[in-house]
Amino acid sequence: MKAMLRKSRPIEWNPGLILGMAFFFLGYFGTPVPTVWADERLYALNVYAGRMTSNNWDEFIHDTGGLDFKDSYLVTAALARRIGTYGDKASFEIEGQIVKHFNIQTHWELNALVAARWEAFWWDHVLDTSVAFGLGPSYATDKPEIEIANDGDTARFLIYWMFELAVGLPDYPRVALITRIHHRSNAFGWVADNGGSNVLALGLKWRF
Repeated sequence: MKAMLRKSRPIEWNPGLILGMAFFFLGYFGTPVPTVWADERLYALNVYAGRMTSNNWDEFIHDTGGLDFKDSYLVTAALARRIGTYGDKASFEIEGQIVKHFNIQTHWELNALVAARWEAFWWDHVLDTSVAFGLGPSYATDKPEIEIANDGDTARFLIYWMFELAVGLPDYPRVALITRIHHRSNAFGWVADNGGSNVLALGLKWRF
C-alpha cells in the first residue's frame, strides 16, 4: 500500500505500550457481566484456516477470478467477547487471536481487535446471518516473507483488520460457519513504510 498519509518515521513501539495494550485487553475479558446480558452467550471461539495471496483486499470482492494464491497457509484460534449492544440490531466485541503460519512463512502472529457486528437481517429466521468488521494492532514474530515479496519490505508491527460473514441455522444458535478476510496493513504509511497481506479464510464459530 502506498503511503498517502506517510509520516517521516514509523511509530516506535516499546514494551510498556505493548504490555499496556495487553492488560487493557485482558481487563475487558475480566469485566463483570452486566445483568441484562446474564442469560446470553457473551463469548465466541473462532477457529479458521486460510491461504495467503498477493492480492489487495478489494480484489476479493470485484476480481475473484484473478486471485493469486500462494503456497502458504495460516490457522487461527480467536476468542471474542461481546462488550455492548445497539438494541437487537448490532453488537460490539473484543477479540484476541493466535495465528500460526505454515510453508513459505512459519512465524507466529498475534492480533487484538475491537469489532462491530451487524446482526439484523430479514432472512434470519431461515439463515441466521451477521457481518462484522474489526480493527487493532498486529504483531508477527518475524518479518513475513510474503509481505516482503508483495511490497518490498514490511514490519513486525502493523495494523490488523478483518471482515467476517457468519451464517448458521436458527435451530443451532451456538454454531456458525464463518468466512473472513484476514488483513495486515501498514495503514497508508502510518505504522510502517511498507507491508501488508491478505488471506481468504474459512472456519467455524462456537458461541458459549
